[in-house]
Amino acid sequence: MRAIIRLIAGAAALLLAGPCLAQTSPYPSHPVRMIVPFAAGGPTDVIARVVAQKLTEALGQQFYVEDMPGAGGNTGTAAAAKAAPDGYTVLVVSTGFIVNPSLYAKGVPYDPVKDFAPVTLVAASPNVLTVNPGVPAKNVQELIALVRANPGKYSFAQPATGSTPHLNGELFKLQFGLDLITVPFNGAAPAITSTIGGHTPIAFTALPPAITNIKDGKLRALAVLSTKRVPALPDVPTAAEAGIPGHEGDTLTGIVVPTGTPKEIVDRLNAEIKKMVALPDVKEKLETLGFGPVADSPNEFGERIRTETAKWAKVINDAKIKIE
Repeated sequence: MRAIIRLIAGAAALLLAGPCLAQTSPYPSHPVRMIVPFAAGGPTDVIARVVAQKLTEALGQQFYVEDMPGAGGNTGTAAAAKAAPDGYTVLVVSTGFIVNPSLYAKGVPYDPVKDFAPVTLVAASPNVLTVNPGVPAKNVQELIALVRANPGKYSFAQPATGSTPHLNGELFKLQFGLDLITVPFNGAAPAITSTIGGHTPIAFTALPPAITNIKDGKLRALAVLSTKRVPALPDVPTAAEAGIPGHEGDTLTGIVVPTGTPKEIVDRLNAEIKKMVALPDVKEKLETLGFGPVADSPNEFGERIRTETAKWAKVINDAKIKIE
């Protein structure tokens, strides 16, 4: 009888321990989905695949990329917001994650702060202010004076409505009270081509698609909109050095997970990504895309999300920019 009682007690203990054992099993114990809310082939997708490959190698389970484009990134982001907070759905975000809640007139189906926990900002690429070489302004202050003296006669090219280059241009107009025409393009390449041709004498774009033309003398860079100079363009001043502090603007690629994901999972992903961006091959791939590695802490990335959400929301509201 005692033996039977012991067997029953032992079985009960195992049943009770089952959930605990399941909860403490090593992460990850099965494949992890990485949602990219854009089409394949873009910089967010490319960086996501680099991160996925390295996490797979480091953690022994497959991290696979699932591209889920639509509504400027809102479709995939909303799907990630609804996912279980168990570490098996990861969202790879770009700057639209921060900008879209203010940009879309009907709002978006997620809150970047409430619905997600930051893991890390993987990498960032600065924007740049360039002009056609025929523009007489040799620096930003001369450009401001030139546009003020010729209201409505100058225009700037931007690659996409609501992109940070576009918002940088709108901030420039707002802060200095400039009558400067905004000309939207479908991508950086046509915006740059227009500026090289002199059709739009000024351009605000991301740095990577402009850098070769700057080096070749087809564009004159007046400021890199970052806090530090770019090694590839050591003579081009930063926003602060050019006299426009607060005009820094980056294209960001980061990692977030649904709110409620266990802290130990967030910390483990953060630690592994920090290791990987220090690897020479990863740094080389990022630099080829025009990005610099960051890999900051969850708290630092969270603070940047909050700061930039407020900064760009003000620009969007003041400039009355909306996407229906």
